[in-house]
Amino acid sequence: MDTFARRLIGGLVACALFACGRDRAAERSDVEILWDRWGVPHIHAVDEPALFRGFGWAQMRAHGDLLLRLYGTARGRAAEYWGETFVDSDRWIHTVGVPARAAEWYAEQSPEFRACLDAFAAGINAFGREHTDELAPDVRVVLPVDGVDVLAHAQRVLQFLFLAHPSQLGGGRAPSGGSNAWAIAPSRSANGRALLLANPHLPWGDAYTFFEAELACGELDVSGAALVGFPTLGIAFNTRLGWTHTVNPQDGVDLFELVPDADGYRWNGERRAFDVERVELRVRGDDGELSTREFDVRRSACGPLVDVAPGKLVALRVVGLDRPRALQQWWDMARAQDLAAFERALSAQQLPLFSVVYADGVGHVLYDFGGLTPRRSDQTTDWTRPVRADSDAVVWHEYLTSAELPRVVDPPSGWLQNANDPPWSATEPPTLFADDFPSGLAPRSISLRAQRSIELLRADESIALDELVAYKHSSRMGLADRVLDELLPLASASATERVRRAASVLERWDREARAESRGAVLFATWVSRLGASGQLFANPWDPQKPLETPDGLADPIAACAALDAAAATLEKQGLALDVAWGDVYRLRGGGHDLPCNGAMESLGVFRAFEFASERDGKKRVVGGDSFVAAIEFADEPRAFAVMAYGNASQSGSPHRFDQLPLVASGQLRPVLRGRAAGEAECVEREFVPPR
Repeated sequence: MDTFARRLIGGLVACALFACGRDRAAERSDVEILWDRWGVPHIHAVDEPALFRGFGWAQMRAHGDLLLRLYGTARGRAAEYWGETFVDSDRWIHTVGVPARAAEWYAEQSPEFRACLDAFAAGINAFGREHTDELAPDVRVVLPVDGVDVLAHAQRVLQFLFLAHPSQLGGGRAPSGGSNAWAIAPSRSANGRALLLANPHLPWGDAYTFFEAELACGELDVSGAALVGFPTLGIAFNTRLGWTHTVNPQDGVDLFELVPDADGYRWNGERRAFDVERVELRVRGDDGELSTREFDVRRSACGPLVDVAPGKLVALRVVGLDRPRALQQWWDMARAQDLAAFERALSAQQLPLFSVVYADGVGHVLYDFGGLTPRRSDQTTDWTRPVRADSDAVVWHEYLTSAELPRVVDPPSGWLQNANDPPWSATEPPTLFADDFPSGLAPRSISLRAQRSIELLRADESIALDELVAYKHSSRMGLADRVLDELLPLASASATERVRRAASVLERWDREARAESRGAVLFATWVSRLGASGQLFANPWDPQKPLETPDGLADPIAACAALDAAAATLEKQGLALDVAWGDVYRLRGGGHDLPCNGAMESLGVFRAFEFASERDGKKRVVGGDSFVAAIEFADEPRAFAVMAYGNASQSGSPHRFDQLPLVASGQLRPVLRGRAAGEAECVEREFVPPR
């Protein structure tokens, strides 16, 4: 027998053995995953626990290193695993009580959902056992995980990153986040079908990373995205309905300044002692040896003491720490089959924050302010600053009910929107008014990005799905429309030649942040220089002109001087005054280096990105547009989506930043739903081992 024949027979035998092994795996497994070309898992399971187990397995395959780092951090043991740089993180986690409270939350889950949490953790552990070599050596120590770890991670992200980020409490700046959301009723859509736009803007990486998936079990088929490490989809749609979230402008965090009394504090007219817990941290040194650090956590009637004001006793209180079933609520929302069931899920009020924008196949659209708002004792107090507290009368223990919060269903306009603005601008003409709700519930003014959102919706009486996608990618700078008409005549008449040249560039500019737009870089640089020197607008936001203000230049002379400085800055960098936006603002990752379409939200752009400076003088996207989905509801929903940074972060994955070219070109890809579509587009089939 010649060599070719031997190889042929050997190959056939190998294929037969592989097929036989796969068939045996299929017989044993109750979870099948069909991976498509974009790294999106389509998970089919026989029951809900199996579905959760498959989701845990899939997340590990795509984001295993990240997931385990996040879980290790939420345990408050990151310094033990990874060294000195994580000591402050561990101190914070124990100060706010995440590990102990997560254990309490786990005990308070329903037996059915606790089984799902355990199954999700089991999927994580199973992947870790089967594919240890695919994980970074330093994260394997986190395994195994359990349901308490899942809840600790969710608590850390929702309460202590989104709401009470430690850097923000200290007067610093928390990582930027935001979102756009639209719901279009049949009366406003081109074909009489409801439309939904989901468009969160979050930092690109770490705990803010999304993972897209389809979860199918029995009659349930739900698609969408979850934050990595979360067992339930947070932005999703099923066959009949869907929703998205925006971070709502609520105040769910309070700082209370206590009155010292010896080694305690004054409370209800008496001295009260702090509850003190001694916490022991283990810290890994550079040599791998572990040392021990100890510190005390002091807790008061208002919450734990936090180090945000030297010399003062300041306690932190955050909403939702007494509401342990946020993940259960998301799962109930995913399983809802009509508006009534969806609203029942919302009424549980377990999510500590997030507005909800919803649409369904029947044609209903909904905006719900969402989240938890404290029922505060004094609505005249400025609760954005530390509040003096010396009695129970000051501290809140209840929340406004869902019936007391702003909500709109099926408005006459036929559309709803939110771009992190207050509820009063959810639709037009407005149906919600600030005076009808508790003072301080939400601000009254709306951002330029939100105004741009409303302008886009007002301008089209009949919106088709492809138009929805086009509007989502709008890069017009709303700020330019408020100031250029005043700036340009002044700058064109300037005695300074460079200012006149700059004015000529801005005059020709299309006022967009498209990759090819010339003048946008100059404008953004001018805004930065002028903003650093003082007030920009002559006329602040006016509730009587909510979509026309702010506008005008506060100081025209300073504005012209800032334009001269901006032009000089570009010339010093070796850039033409009319350099194309995409030549400077870039989409980079996974070997890609592409021109960006879209800009900072402060410029009034609907397609918002955040940038960081690179060594070569370019600006790289580090946040903003992340997961995008546009859905049309019919008997079978039709949807398109993109995950800007790709659906995997694991080293070596082909899906790290593989969707970045779609982002650069303003395109979405079809969302595959159902077994038939998954089978047709499947590039890899996987059977999850049984527990």
